[in-house]
Amino acid sequence: MRTIDVHAHVIPPVLVEAMRAGDAPDGIRLTAGESTPWVEHRQGYRYPLLDAFHDVEARLAVMDKTGVDLALLSAAPPLFLYWIAADEAVDAARAINDAIVAMARQAPSRFAPVATLPLQRPDAAVAELRRCAALGMVAAQVGPHCEDEPLDSETLRPVLAAAAEAGLPLVIHPYYVGASSGLDEFYLTNLQGNPWQTAVCASRLMFSGTLDELPGLDCVLVHGGGHLPYQIGRLDHGHRVRPEAARPHHRPSDYLRRFHYDTLTHRPAATGWLLDQVGADRVLFGTDTPFDMGGGGLYDQLAGLRLPPETTAAVAHRNAERLFSLDGRR
Repeated sequence: MRTIDVHAHVIPPVLVEAMRAGDAPDGIRLTAGESTPWVEHRQGYRYPLLDAFHDVEARLAVMDKTGVDLALLSAAPPLFLYWIAADEAVDAARAINDAIVAMARQAPSRFAPVATLPLQRPDAAVAELRRCAALGMVAAQVGPHCEDEPLDSETLRPVLAAAAEAGLPLVIHPYYVGASSGLDEFYLTNLQGNPWQTAVCASRLMFSGTLDELPGLDCVLVHGGGHLPYQIGRLDHGHRVRPEAARPHHRPSDYLRRFHYDTLTHRPAATGWLLDQVGADRVLFGTDTPFDMGGGGLYDQLAGLRLPPETTAAVAHRNAERLFSLDGRR
């Protein structure tokens, strides 16, 4: 069965070379490790520069091992660069997007490119989104916020409206590069912080009226939607009893199917429950390759679930083909 991985990250070679040369954006650099270099951000976050991040042949080998036929390539989230000067961010996003397109063109039957946007300058982000759509990029990956600006804010509304108009889905992915109050120990910045960021963003898109205002907006929530699906009943209750939460036209649970979700819950039973809650047509296979928080191949992620063949096919490839307009594209 064909499999399409909608959650796969890269660090383009041009950026790796800039790190080696010492002129990468925001001072990102490479430091020596025992077996591989490490990417180090000036704010403190660091991770190994695995070959699969930037070497096409290495990435294809990983995909073959995990049974992935096509991967949507998106920038590693620490490369959002929302915290740097706007002019520099615009140039960096353009360079990263061109480099991701170049990587995809090295194996066009195996890769589809996903854009990154300089959200700290919304007008430039809109222009870059339209440019990337013209280049054949199939989606844009954005953070759940641009530093202190939530994704649902009026400032960023033109970016969301442009995505809806272009028919380009937004893959919402949490990010961090430095300390997070209360979460710095035990890797909780990622383990709990990432799903929390996603749930807050999706909740704000509901309660702010953004989803009502932009009925054509498609969003993908990675990591199985974070905490959102499990707490949707609490949001429904708040919508009933709290005036602050009364703005949406419908109950929050009625908006669950406005989102798509990847399979990356790290527990097949949780993914099965997600399928029951949102429908088989809203769940997409995703791996988070090559980060160490990745989830493995499709059959590892669905192990033990007795799914109808049509459900497995929908999750494996059909939903992605529809959402990202991949049918007949290659």
